[in-house]
Amino acid sequence: MIEEKFDAIVIGAGMSGNAAAYTMASRGMKVLQLERGEYPGSKNVQGAIMYADMLEKIIPDFREDAPLERHAVEQRFWMMDDTSHTGMHYRSDDFNEAMPNRYTIIRAQFDKWFSRKVREAGATVLCETTVTELAHDTKGKVIGVRTDRAGDVIFADVVVLAEGVNGLLGTRAGLREMPKPETVALAVKEMHFLPEEVIGERFGLKGNEGCVIEAAGTISRGMTGLAFLYTNRESISLGIGCLVSDFASTTESPYALLDAFKRHPSVRPLIAGSEVKEYTAHLIPEGGYKAIPQLFGDGWVVVGDAAQLNNAVHREGSNLAMTSGRIAGEAIFQINSRGDPMTKENLALYKTMLDNSFVVKDLMKYKDMPVLLHTHSRHFFMTYPQLMSLAAQNFMRVDGTPKIEKEKATTAAFIKARSRWGLVSDAVRLAFAWR
Repeated sequence: MIEEKFDAIVIGAGMSGNAAAYTMASRGMKVLQLERGEYPGSKNVQGAIMYADMLEKIIPDFREDAPLERHAVEQRFWMMDDTSHTGMHYRSDDFNEAMPNRYTIIRAQFDKWFSRKVREAGATVLCETTVTELAHDTKGKVIGVRTDRAGDVIFADVVVLAEGVNGLLGTRAGLREMPKPETVALAVKEMHFLPEEVIGERFGLKGNEGCVIEAAGTISRGMTGLAFLYTNRESISLGIGCLVSDFASTTESPYALLDAFKRHPSVRPLIAGSEVKEYTAHLIPEGGYKAIPQLFGDGWVVVGDAAQLNNAVHREGSNLAMTSGRIAGEAIFQINSRGDPMTKENLALYKTMLDNSFVVKDLMKYKDMPVLLHTHSRHFFMTYPQLMSLAAQNFMRVDGTPKIEKEKATTAAFIKARSRWGLVSDAVRLAFAWR
């Protein structure tokens, strides 16, 4: 039983929770962090992308001992149909810098490392502890939590909810609504193990260089979704995710999509001979700016995935999670150092600081994109990938047909599939959603 009072309690030991706990503990605050898993990262076997700038603002010397896999020097974008892909890629030796910009990581290892840093900063971290409810005073202010370890309240001036997109604590307490199916994606991932030198040969990499592939198209079978492949040191993280609402309205199986992606002619050679050792599924917030819930209240703030902070257009999640956790920690520290109470009025500082960061500014920029992709998913994820493949094949196949006839055939195919007005309206909608 814990009878002492804390300056802050952080619920969750993922990216946002660790960032918040470390930020406050490293500034001398008395912090308790509660994690329901056996250890931080125990629920995350998959690989991920970690952006260095965001972690540097929290732990500047993280490169000295953080479990980093590869630093990405190449990014590929694929638009896929059933037998081919049309794509672009960017590769630069500039990314072979002394302090690289982004890395692939294994979340189970990285989260465990991050949690160790939180402990070293002075926080108390308890794993295998489930928070059963938030405790309130007679005026409704959050004053602590109850856990499955004991029925008594563990008191704190403020509670940071970093419980993830499917966390039930905040919704049960009425602090935010349950995420809607059209604002959450279900992603399935596998880890394919290969020798380090084989990965280097297949992707044209040397040393700790890495490659990231992101793909859309018929692989999601008309649903709003994205597939991906990340190179780790001795493994490849491979997966696909689609909106929960799309899975619910179709008979598609997430694993069937993943299996088809693995067997695609463009992917199969990259993972040939690999050994699959890990499989996982998890939810990802995809609602964007319009899905962000209330971020603060009397005695509480919400960060990371629980706050729907994910940039689906740029596939950024971990950096938004770490940044929101850091900003929440900094705002709480400022309030604490002034000796002010953790009221809703004072905790509004967190939202003000977050609004002024790249996190909200980027999500605001693409606020209309999630709805556009969801309502026109059939065209963007089926029709156009097939048309792009047809156009590329007409351009490259030499069979005696005059080029003017090939161009006319390609144009006719686009008009037949979408009509002239449909093509113009799709372009306008996309332009307005991208601005």
